[in-house]
Amino acid sequence: MSPYELLIGLRYTKAKRRNHFISFISLISLLGITLGMTALITVMSVMNGFHKEVRSRILGVASHVQITSFNGTIAHWEQVADIAVKNPQVISAAPYVNAQGMLSYNQVVRGVIVRGILPDAENTVADFSNMMMMGELNQLQAGEFGIVIGLELARALGTFPGDKIVLISPQGQVTPAGILPRLKQFTVIGVFEAGHYEYDSGLALIHLVDAQKLYRMEPDQVSGVRLKLHDLFEAPKVVRELSALFSADTYISDWTQQHTNYFRAIQIEKRMLSLILALIIAVAAFNIVSTLVMAVTDKQSDIAILRTLGASPGSIMKIFIVQGTLIGLFGTLLGIIGGVILAYNVSDVVVFIEQMFNIQFLSQEVYYISEIPSDPHLSDIVTVAVVSFVLTLLATLYPSYRASKVNPAEALRYE
Repeated sequence: MSPYELLIGLRYTKAKRRNHFISFISLISLLGITLGMTALITVMSVMNGFHKEVRSRILGVASHVQITSFNGTIAHWEQVADIAVKNPQVISAAPYVNAQGMLSYNQVVRGVIVRGILPDAENTVADFSNMMMMGELNQLQAGEFGIVIGLELARALGTFPGDKIVLISPQGQVTPAGILPRLKQFTVIGVFEAGHYEYDSGLALIHLVDAQKLYRMEPDQVSGVRLKLHDLFEAPKVVRELSALFSADTYISDWTQQHTNYFRAIQIEKRMLSLILALIIAVAAFNIVSTLVMAVTDKQSDIAILRTLGASPGSIMKIFIVQGTLIGLFGTLLGIIGGVILAYNVSDVVVFIEQMFNIQFLSQEVYYISEIPSDPHLSDIVTVAVVSFVLTLLATLYPSYRASKVNPAEALRYE
């Protein structure tokens, strides 16, 4: 591009127009791109924040990687754990017993998932210690038959720490009267809140040794081993690496398989919202078409003079491409600035709106996430900026091509 093409394009952009309507349409195009990018960056950041929040709450209870077998039990779990922790991505490993049961208290019965754990080892793969509302996880002692339950489950049963509740195992025992379920009294020693209804309402923790006794398992026998990784996004790769080290009857899964529906739903929602908001940028970008078409009509005599002075059709085309590109460039830059500022301060903005209009977007009584989280990603911001700029650049092609086809004789006929 020659210097004079750039200079003339800049002059056309900065000059006050005789037709003020063209300037108005240019301003609307610039503001449309700015607002569209601001909204898109903010929405993508909020969706990333929700994704991160849900993931942290789920993985605070679940595990990054889980090793079990197709028959549901693993013998000599220490050997399995020793092999797993040799992987450079694995931080720690913890055994568990997973079984179904029913809790009964004061004529109220609730079905639960019973998880037998070693408290010290469990703290290395999960965040239960940070979730405890009452009591301490380390109070679970072998042989004392203590139990820790979720907050919603405690509310449903009406229990508090110190209460005696009955755990009913579906594994029956044969008696002269027939097959009867196994019953064992446990003492509630703690209540946790994971912030996820599935766990808060249906999970009970007991000591691993107590679980092995209740469900008639051998001392070295567990349901599986849970692993925590340095990078949770490396979980599928770790699963493939560990699968080559264990026998064919060993089943290894990661968090992306166990909770795929949650994360897939959030990802689809993010993509659809991004697509819808991207249309705002597209509409604003293609407003540049009308701006430049009117500018070409307004500058026909100037184009004709430039052509008679020796300017080629390509040069004329580049002049108007510069003009449209500058509108898109300024709109993109302002949109990035506005989007980043709003994304990092969305919680404060929401609080301000709630106080001003006396409304509440996320009630603590309804939603576990009572604040709007935001997690801006540089990759998302760059993608939005590139898409916006490419759309504005494409929008300049037709008007610029039309300008290059202006006939000097026809344009100067009535001048």
